[in-house]
Amino acid sequence: MQRVARPVRPQVVLEVLATETLSEHMIRLTFGGPGFVNYQDKLVSDRYVKILFAKPELGLTPPYDLDALREELAPEDFPVRRTYTLHHVDLDAGTLQIDFVTHGDEGLAGPWAQNAKVGDQICFSSPGGLYAPSTEFDRHLLIGDETALPAISAAVLDMTGDMIGDIYLEVGGPGDEVELEVPAGVNVHWLHRGGPFTPENTRLESVVRAAIWPEGTVQIFAHGERETMKSLRAYLHGERKVDRKAMSLSAYWAYGRAEDEFQAEKRSPIGQIFPESANA
Repeated sequence: MQRVARPVRPQVVLEVLATETLSEHMIRLTFGGPGFVNYQDKLVSDRYVKILFAKPELGLTPPYDLDALREELAPEDFPVRRTYTLHHVDLDAGTLQIDFVTHGDEGLAGPWAQNAKVGDQICFSSPGGLYAPSTEFDRHLLIGDETALPAISAAVLDMTGDMIGDIYLEVGGPGDEVELEVPAGVNVHWLHRGGPFTPENTRLESVVRAAIWPEGTVQIFAHGERETMKSLRAYLHGERKVDRKAMSLSAYWAYGRAEDEFQAEKRSPIGQIFPESANA
């Protein structure tokens, strides 16, 4: 059977319109400009885009001709992709917002966002994503570390006022908390590690396991560090028997792995949250 090629989505090139510090380690950038006409929205809460970052010293101007650049540039100079969730999209105003976790000079996107100024450009393709809070479920359970905070903050914007559930968010400390406007029936639980993530100081899995399991059907959104997500998969899917169709559960990063190494491992056994999906 011949594989049908996916249509190529146009690259969206936007400019920074505003910057806002949300917490000790999170910055929100608002983007807009003429390039918004190429943006193709997707009606889900967890809308994510793959941002292309090119080395500034190369002087490349977006949108990028990736096929041509593959032939012209050394592999280490090729633009790299980083995946980020859209916090909010205003189609009428032609703007969108992205929240970035920052830890000084660590990483690629974080330092870029921390130093971004009005007029700086960003380049990405229109979003993917599947998850949105559904009224078909009795309760909602959202779980994550600071890397999932942008997605969870976007999800609560789409919750109806009568939804009930719990949100468990693990961050370094009180300075990393952000205000979430949630329905009256949704409880937000902030978990403080007391510093950067390590396998020894994370509390996310143990707190979720210790919580009283709700009655009725449960829709789950759980994203964060890879080994933590594997453990939560074993609990939520393996022990609590939550149907996979009712779950959005994946890793955003892996402890001890650089971003490129983490991405390369995604289709290997160590990178699989649901082991059988490697052969699906």
